[in-house]
Parts: sequence; structure tokens; C-alpha cells
Amino acid sequence: MENNYILNPNPLVQFLQKEQKDFTKADIIRYVTENEIEMINFRYVGGDGRLKTLNFIISSLEHLDSILTYGERVDGSSLFPYIEAGSSDLYVIPRYRTAFLNPFSQIPAIDILCSYYTKEGKPLESAPEYTLRKAHEEFKKVTGMEFQAMGELEYYVISEKEELFETADQRGYHESSPFCKWGDFRCECMRAIAQAGGKIKYGHSEVGNFTIGNTQYEQNEIEFLPVNIEEAADQLVIAKWIMRTLASQYGIDLTFAPKITAGKAGSGLHIHTRLVKDGKNMYIADGKLTDNALKAIAGILDIAGSLTAFGNTNPTSYFRLVPHQEAPTNICWGDRNRSVLVRVPLGWTEGAEKMVSDANPLEKADASFDAGIKQTVEFRCPDGSADLYLLLAGLAVAARHGFEMQDGIQYAKDRYVSVNIFDDAHKATADRLSHLPASCAESAECLEKQRSIYEAHGVFSKNMVDGIIKQLKAFNDRTLRQDIGDDKARLTELVKMYMNAE
Repeated sequence: MENNYILNPNPLVQFLQKEQKDFTKADIIRYVTENEIEMINFRYVGGDGRLKTLNFIISSLEHLDSILTYGERVDGSSLFPYIEAGSSDLYVIPRYRTAFLNPFSQIPAIDILCSYYTKEGKPLESAPEYTLRKAHEEFKKVTGMEFQAMGELEYYVISEKEELFETADQRGYHESSPFCKWGDFRCECMRAIAQAGGKIKYGHSEVGNFTIGNTQYEQNEIEFLPVNIEEAADQLVIAKWIMRTLASQYGIDLTFAPKITAGKAGSGLHIHTRLVKDGKNMYIADGKLTDNALKAIAGILDIAGSLTAFGNTNPTSYFRLVPHQEAPTNICWGDRNRSVLVRVPLGWTEGAEKMVSDANPLEKADASFDAGIKQTVEFRCPDGSADLYLLLAGLAVAARHGFEMQDGIQYAKDRYVSVNIFDDAHKATADRLSHLPASCAESAECLEKQRSIYEAHGVFSKNMVDGIIKQLKAFNDRTLRQDIGDDKARLTELVKMYMNAE
């Protein structure tokens, strides 16, 4: 029989000979007992967006079965700011499909992501992971389609300056060694993420590179493949944990911060989306965007301001979202246009299957080539401060909202832009468009105005939305960008404050 898993980098998938999504409790027990695993680690995301950990040393088969069946209790008030201490006990229950071999533990260990449940045994309504699950379920009910996403994870590696083979300032895009200093580190991260179940598209160096004194800053990116939005969020959370842990072992710093210093490229977290039904990409037909795509785009544009509450969550986010940079500020969309908020990147059009045979004369064109499957629609404003589960939940809500809008298709057509709107020659076009918030305070106001869209269908809980609005307002940053201006010292202080904030 052909081995369909021979190239799969995940050791559990290779051993169990099944997809990760099909893992059962019995599978986990089998792997543990036959591979001398000594520890189970529960992982779950707190209100700060970072992975938390609960370690179990396995003492017997009965103990292992108990851990995997009943989960454990945790203090919800220490994990989420909107949970009262008087009624804060929660259960964390493992999701077997997320199990992976810990790449760092000296004690052989299996890590598993968990979901939160209340004392009544029901999912915690305000848990980010459950919010995402609800958002996807409601989207599928309304549209009959699956919502898929992939992230572009940009980051800076911070290290001592190397004198040899320096790259020109802000010219690091797709650079190779020896000019790219941290390519091997990036590849090691990619392998560890893939072994943990991450579906990676590719990795490369990015534009940003500069030095301050003896410190070198080099920007890289790891991009993922489209998967359903629940899996997309899980793998991004695990990826960020792996990358930071590996950086710590290397003795270097790594940050997903939106902005490092003035005048240099910031780091975004662009999210590509795709609608799929029966294995077909519903964004495109006959080489053109479908009405489904226009409706989804309309919904995202209509509530783009409030989506920043989940995707741009601290004051440094808004030092990246400034005019005349690649980061967007105007609420519009376009094809292959990096000045817009929602971009339709270059796809693979009809006839594209002939390219490989032209480049390789010994190859014949593939008649089964699906020109449309790769087409995505990209949301360009989020950054590394995003709450990944809530951001993807918000995008699913926005896309569903587009299908529920009476005039969604026309709304999208009216906001299509084919020019670089940062060019002074097109100022009139830019002036007619709405703008993204310029601070956390403005983001909170947008969420207050549009909260009913998120709370509809019971997706976002009222308590969670209240908590997010309160947290954003607490930054008190309405005039911060103007106050700091070109003062690099003050910007540096601000960046340090939020360097490792999610």
C-alpha cells in the first residue's frame, strides 16, 4: 500500500498513519506508550494571546487516560481580565487533533492545545478559541462555505552587528546568505513548526534590515498555507511560541512588534482568506472574482475600523499604520495594489499550467491544473499584536456580514481602487475614502459603534467586547502619535514597552 504520510514532517502523523485532524485519545495513548513519552503538556491561550502551560508527569496508564479524559482545573481570573475571581474555576480539556511532539523538552513530551469549559461543562462563551469556532459555524450556516485563512508572520531578529557582507539599509527582500544572517535560524524554525503540524508555504528574508549602534535588526517572514480558520489560529500561536523559544536558545531576541523605529519597515501579519465549497475556491470563476468574493470584501471593508480592535491591539500598531508606507490607512481594495487595505494578489490564471512546460521542455502541461485554487484575498492591516483567535473570528464575522448586507456587491465595487492612493496625483481618490483608526482609542470607538455585528448570532460575548473596549481605552493614546512625532528616543521607549506584547 502506498504510504501517504512518508513526507509528512509530523512524527505523530508518520507513526499513527493518519491526519492530525483524525487523532483520537487512543492514538495519543498508543504513541505515548510506544515511544517512551514521559510528560503531557497542556497548552492554552490566555487573555494576553500567549500560550500558557500545565505540565503532567505520567505515572501510569490510568493516570494518562485520566489526564486526557477529564483535563484539569485552572484559575480563569488569572488568565482573562473579564472573569471574576469569585467564580473563576475553569476546566481545560485537550483537543487531541492538536497534539505534537515538544521540540525543546529534555523530557520526552507531547503537547496538546486545550479548550476552556465552565463548571457546567459548557464551552466558555468568551474564550477566544470558542469565539472563533462559533464565528466559523455561523459563517457556514449563512453561506454553506468553509472559511479558510493563512498568515504571513513577519518578525525581526535582533543580534550583535556583523561587519561582513552587510546588506544596504531596507534592501533585504528575499536576500540569501551571507547577506541574510538568520536564514538558517528561519529554516530551523520552519522545520520545528512543520513537525508540530504547521502547514508552511515558504520562508524568506524581508525588506527590513538596519543597525543601531552595535545592534543589528533583520526582518524575515514565514508564510503558511490556507487551512480552516480554527487550524490557522492554532498553528500561528504554536509557531510564535516555537520561534521565541528557539531564539532564546540561540541567545538572540526576536520580536513580532509592529514598529521598531521611525523610517524603517514595520512588521505586519497579513491574513489571506479563501472560501471553499466541495474542494473549489469560491472566490474565483473563469479567471474573475465572483460575487461571493465581492460580498466577503464588502463585509471586511464595512467593519474594517473595528477589526483593528483584534488585529492592532497596542499603541505601536498605529505607528505602522501611517500614510505613504506599504501598511494601509485607507479603507478600499484593489488588484495587486499594496497601498490598499484588502488586496487581491496575483493568482494563477488560465494557461498558467503551460509555464512549467515552457521552463522545462521535457515536461508536458498538466491538464488537471486548477488555475483558481490558489487565489486568495488579503487583509493587510493586522500585525503581531493581534489576538489570533479573535482576529480570525472577526474576519469570519465580517465576511458573513458581507453576505447579509443588502448592497454588498455594489458597496465593494464603489471602493475599488486601481491606483496608488499614496501618490499625490490621486489625492482626490484618497480623500473620498474612509480611514482606519489612528489609535487604540479610536479603535475602541469603532468597536463600540459596530459591536452588534460581532455579538449577532451569539458569536462574541458582551463581556468580552466590554473588556476589549476597556483595555483599548486604557492606553489613552489618542494623540500619542502626534505627541511623539519624530522623537526616536520616545518611540524607542514605547517599542521596548510592547516588544513582546501579542
